[in-house]
Amino acid sequence: MKTIDELLTEGVAGRRVFVRADLNVPLDGTTITDDGRIRAVLPTVKALAETGARVVVASHLGRPKGAPDPVFSLAPAAARLGELLGADVAFATDTVGESAQTVVAGLADGQVAVVENLRFNAGETSKDDAERAAFAEQLAALADVYVGDGFGAVHRKHASVYDLPARLPHYAGYLIANEVGVLKKLTEDVKRPYVVALGGAKVSDKLAVIDQLLAKADRLLIGGGMAYTFLKAKGYEVGISLLQEDQVPAVTEYMERAEKNGVELVLPVDVLVAPEFPDLKTKAPANPTTVAADAIPADQEGLDIGPETRKLYASKLADAGTVFWNGPMGVFEHPDYAEGTKAVAQALIDTPGFTVVGGGDSAAAVRTLGFDESAFGHISTGGGASLEYLEGKTLPGLAALED
Repeated sequence: MKTIDELLTEGVAGRRVFVRADLNVPLDGTTITDDGRIRAVLPTVKALAETGARVVVASHLGRPKGAPDPVFSLAPAAARLGELLGADVAFATDTVGESAQTVVAGLADGQVAVVENLRFNAGETSKDDAERAAFAEQLAALADVYVGDGFGAVHRKHASVYDLPARLPHYAGYLIANEVGVLKKLTEDVKRPYVVALGGAKVSDKLAVIDQLLAKADRLLIGGGMAYTFLKAKGYEVGISLLQEDQVPAVTEYMERAEKNGVELVLPVDVLVAPEFPDLKTKAPANPTTVAADAIPADQEGLDIGPETRKLYASKLADAGTVFWNGPMGVFEHPDYAEGTKAVAQALIDTPGFTVVGGGDSAAAVRTLGFDESAFGHISTGGGASLEYLEGKTLPGLAALED
């Protein structure tokens, strides 16, 4: 896989460089609530612009249905990119149409443009190879060189991620090169004990990675909504907590295999419960009750790990040589249910080992809860991509960057 450093050595002055970024930021209307993904691509964009490239940045945002939708416009992301660069960033109001062609043609050396949301064109996400290829050809006409730097999308077989690199000289940007290097530390040269903390809503989203980790990790700490399927598999009452009843057999088998393999699988010993889900807009006090994990009332919902579990998980992380964390421990968006996620994040900071925050809601939680990002070994920009890499899957966007 060639990297951007090789491209810069070859020279980019005057060349149109298409940067497939991941600007899929959360928005409250037109206000960006977390610009972490924009900041993550800055080193690549800056390096190209400073050496005279004409930089064309492209990304998806949200899930529009293959047609323009102002709710998912990249205009706020383009404006924020310009603020962070300290330079004007041109914005094309379409992806490959007249506006994009005019904006790209008007770029001078060292200037940057952002084209509109790639998913406004059905060819971007089409499962039809010919339709994707046709869109990739249109994108290729905008550039001379391709730089892949949208790690959060590399597990998607999309036109800008998979088909476009085949049509242009292609290189990995700094973000992707760094992400791949980190993931290799989690799969090829792991310092032990290797501890994995998994949370989030659905256990079905994590089954494949748990399957792989049962042969690699030393400890698995389970939290979040997915924990209640594990507790149900132990025969506990889980009340009205989030539960995937159809996954109980698989979870039971995994717990048995963990014991057989000598992998310590750690579940909550106490949880915070309430009769209803909290209001995340008003943040009104929820007044939860702490109960033992085997004593959840039938009319209550588990919404965070309890204080004893926080201490337990911190102790299980204290001596780790390597930690991978993906998924919050509770409904961290509400202050009454943020302490479990805070405790895991702080435990990662306190451990002397190499720590990786696996993107998605975990990365959002780190920023939302006010932690210093530099205190972690690495914060990934791609939760889904990270999990699929750890599952051992071939990621289309990475395969496309190989020579």
